[in-house]
Amino acid sequence: MKGLELSKQFYLEYGAPMLKDFPELLNKIAIGLIGSGSECFGYDDEISQDHDFEPGFCIFLPDEAEVDSKSEFLLERAYLKLPKEYMSYKRSNVNPVGGSRHGVIRMSDFFREKTGTENGDIVAMQWFYISEQALLEATNGEVFYDGLGKLTEIRKKLAYLPEDVRLKKLAGNLLLMAQAGQYNYNRCAKRGETGGAQLSIFEFVNATLKVIFLLNKRYIPYYKWTFHALKELPILSHLSNELEYLISSPNDEKSADVKKEIIERISLEIINELKNQELTRKDSTELECHAYSVNDRIKSPNIRNLNVLFAV
Repeated sequence: MKGLELSKQFYLEYGAPMLKDFPELLNKIAIGLIGSGSECFGYDDEISQDHDFEPGFCIFLPDEAEVDSKSEFLLERAYLKLPKEYMSYKRSNVNPVGGSRHGVIRMSDFFREKTGTENGDIVAMQWFYISEQALLEATNGEVFYDGLGKLTEIRKKLAYLPEDVRLKKLAGNLLLMAQAGQYNYNRCAKRGETGGAQLSIFEFVNATLKVIFLLNKRYIPYYKWTFHALKELPILSHLSNELEYLISSPNDEKSADVKKEIIERISLEIINELKNQELTRKDSTELECHAYSVNDRIKSPNIRNLNVLFAV
């Protein structure tokens, strides 16, 4: 059973009845499973169950002005009294000093940890300093119940990057693709510098992955889940096998020739998608040209005039 499904069933069977003992709080709290952990992304499997896998859910509270510390304590105590085992999965103890993925959590504490802001109000430049992984952890999973609607409202604010921020990140990563893949890989391979060639490949693939997620308007997850998430994207997910080949194959002369062809084929597909999204009108096959074309589309002069690599 997937962790998110396990969490929801545990909430419906035991959590919801428990919360009936707190009728005065029902219109103020939110319930769900969001945050870190593969189960919040739907990426969990049998291997994932070797740690931090258990039936549990989060009870999100507004600030103390709406729900005081006494009510918080009583809720936490009631949560701790729920069954210690469910569907053959054992629950771990909730850490009384914080840090637990489940149990009673203040909304402001949760969002401040993930984004640096407690209400989702982020000014343009702040977006550049928040990792997409953290933003994804703030918006993933599922909200089972939201009496106040506040949790859902904040998550909507954080749903995705402002367009100018997306374009700046896109421009920078397109330039990295050009430098690492269309330029530096060839030079390193010709010199027989296999280490430098492979590092160029890693840079190219990493930048390409970021570009694909940006073109899909999706946050890129933690590195170990990136290829898993890539295969679920509606746009350019078919490039997954070729990208995996690039980082898992050698750099001898014959392999390098194959890799060069793959790099150019991937670059062309990226350029075609940029045109499909009307982000560039250039006809060049050089990604560097398109990087600056994308940067020119940024509306805010303050962001547009920053170095093109500012956001990478």
